[in-house]
Amino acid sequence: MAEHEHHHHHFSLCFCDLMRLLWSLVVPCAYLSLLLTLVLLLLLLGLRVWLHGRRKARRAQDGGPSVAFFHPYCNAGGGGERVLWCSLRALMNRYPGVSFVVYTGDQGVTGEQILEGARQRFNITLPRPVTFIFLRHRVLVEAASYPHFTLLGQSAGSMFLGWEALTAFVPDLYVDSMGYAFILPIFRYLGGCMVASYVHYPTVSTDMLSVVRERNPRFNNSDIISRNPVLSALKVVYYCCFALLYGLAGSCSDVIMVNSTWTLGHILALWRSPSRTSVVYPPCDVRAFLDVPLEEEDEDDVEEGWEELGQEEDESGGGDRKCHSVVSVGQFRPEKDHQLQIRAFHKLLDRKGDGPGGRESLRLVLIGGCRNQEDEDRVLMLRGLCQELGVADRVDFKLNIPFEELKRELVDATIGLHTMWNEHFGIGVVECMAAGTIVLAHKSGGPKLDIVVPHEGRQTGFLADSEDSYAAAMESILALSPSARLEIRRSARDSVSRFSVQEFEACFLSATESLMSKLER
Repeated sequence: MAEHEHHHHHFSLCFCDLMRLLWSLVVPCAYLSLLLTLVLLLLLLGLRVWLHGRRKARRAQDGGPSVAFFHPYCNAGGGGERVLWCSLRALMNRYPGVSFVVYTGDQGVTGEQILEGARQRFNITLPRPVTFIFLRHRVLVEAASYPHFTLLGQSAGSMFLGWEALTAFVPDLYVDSMGYAFILPIFRYLGGCMVASYVHYPTVSTDMLSVVRERNPRFNNSDIISRNPVLSALKVVYYCCFALLYGLAGSCSDVIMVNSTWTLGHILALWRSPSRTSVVYPPCDVRAFLDVPLEEEDEDDVEEGWEELGQEEDESGGGDRKCHSVVSVGQFRPEKDHQLQIRAFHKLLDRKGDGPGGRESLRLVLIGGCRNQEDEDRVLMLRGLCQELGVADRVDFKLNIPFEELKRELVDATIGLHTMWNEHFGIGVVECMAAGTIVLAHKSGGPKLDIVVPHEGRQTGFLADSEDSYAAAMESILALSPSARLEIRRSARDSVSRFSVQEFEACFLSATESLMSKLER
């Protein structure tokens, strides 16, 4: 009994000693944490005061407020770049006393060359000069820099790139036009700027979570992960945590513009700022195509555009003897799924055979821009796929072409092809419709919800979601009579006025008016 009490007393002494040891460690750690937190707060406050002083000095020197757009790839030729240049033009025309800046990561080009590229590709000329801030560390937001945890790596990298931009120039209003949400709190809380964002595509979405949960292999969900339930579960947790941080960062924006109904649903779910969020459809250069008359195709005549390109029609028999081109417009990014286009076209050629109106009367034209070496390597891979499938002689690649050539290709095309799953909007789809091309788009995202929808009860295009359904839809379109195709083309063209440049500029100016009015006070 005495021995038992001795052991109990000994245990009590050990427990008390352990608690005293832990307390002696916790108290200094708490003080140290408090001290480090105070130092960090003072540092952040000091940085904010310093940046505020720089903005005040810059404004006194310039004699007015400034608006800066963050667009590291402004020399590319995609729909996001059209949004940038149309936004700048609209704001310049409305607010003559405001200066404008573009943060870009493009190297080896001058500001004049960038503006000339915008003029050639989009037929857009700015009414006033714009200042370019050339950032040196764009590699920090390149997907190739992060083979694993790409979303996290790019987001963290964007914060460093955003800090480089902020220290180079402190604006009064910061506009993120590329979707780098994690930079928003840096400009708002450190730079003391008003912030606005135009979201083309949410960095993470519930659809991405569904792909991982269902273990479907896609361009952003490798086979290794999709086949492993443990890795899939860990990736779901990773996405959920990232989505929480993404929502917190995005909610810092004073004004939020999204480009489609699909994007709106995801941003409202993630950023939870409905009162500050509105849909502003991106600008589509439909006016440039509307001057081309829609005429019923003549099956007996050779199309002029093909003569100019040195193409010859098969004069050897009955049926539809017109040469048909299937045109795709979109940057050579993995999510655009050009492989699906080539494989579906290959199946179409197999279905059509070698007879009249068959293989020799069809061609696929892939038009798009390359942002970097990764995109150029992807084009080489796609060329290799064409060789592998035996369709290289029927597929043309046209990279970074001028606007007039793009317009000519669309006007001459029979089918406008789009294959991106959950495309946020689809400017290329709208351009095809305006040009009088019959659209065949992916049955998801913006094309399904906003674009390829009935207009006044009439069909405006076709939707598909697999190689077989794309090939079957293309075959159906080619089998339609010229008058039936003309009816669809007219309905599609009538429906695109809501996506015009003029409509975009009016909506963009309306959305940003509350912020711009504060600049002029």
